[in-house]
Amino acid sequence: MATASDLLRTATGVPRSDALLLLAKILDVTKERLIAHPETPVSETQLRTFSQWLQRVRNGFPTTYLLGTQAFWGRDFKVTPDVLIPRPDTETVVETVLRLVSPKVAIELLDLGTGSGAVAITLAKELPFARVTATDISEQALVVAKENARRLGATVSFFSSNWFESLPGHHSFDVIVSNPPYIRPDDEHLRALSFEPQGALTDGVDGLSCIRTLIAGAPPHLATNGVLVLEHGYDQARDVCTIFEKDGRYEKARTIKDLAGNDRVTYARKRLC
Repeated sequence: MATASDLLRTATGVPRSDALLLLAKILDVTKERLIAHPETPVSETQLRTFSQWLQRVRNGFPTTYLLGTQAFWGRDFKVTPDVLIPRPDTETVVETVLRLVSPKVAIELLDLGTGSGAVAITLAKELPFARVTATDISEQALVVAKENARRLGATVSFFSSNWFESLPGHHSFDVIVSNPPYIRPDDEHLRALSFEPQGALTDGVDGLSCIRTLIAGAPPHLATNGVLVLEHGYDQARDVCTIFEKDGRYEKARTIKDLAGNDRVTYARKRLC
């Protein structure tokens, strides 16, 4: 019978760390146990599954989707091909909100285009007095987000909506956040993301059309002194600030860098009348 060590030697063209994680999942053991016990036997069925998974990864399919989870802000979120894989860049959205809001204050918070629910659920856990609402146009994404909220014990109200079109009732929100599709359709990085939902990555126009929609549509839904927090591309901060300024209903926009030092999040408060 083949062993774990035998299979890992066949994992050419795949990072060893990824191969270890994939094999550990198939064998239902931890990566650490697999490293400590390379002699672990592998059945024919497990061998075939591992070979199939390796080929999919070689073809560009994200390892994360095969593993089924992704860490975000210290918690593991379920992910499927129906949602974007949460990335460290997006934790900058969470950091920004936590800078702006006290965890002891009761607020209304809205996450537009929630995907896996990573941002909404994280903020619900980190801001225990916040009432969090999250929307997405994708019903499949909402299924994943609701499951994550259940698993992680977060109270979030989920609704199907295309941005502001179908929000519940007449709520006004102290904070509105979004990680909208902002990659330009001609961006070379888009090719490497072909297995993720394209509608959550690119607007198909110029990378700024959804951001324009959000900035134009947010003020009627923002409470007095409410703030709109947007993730964007590393080279879009100036454009986003200009859109905020031209709208005329916001205070001066500010940009926050991610851990890599790139401009990643821009926010602005609703201007007081």
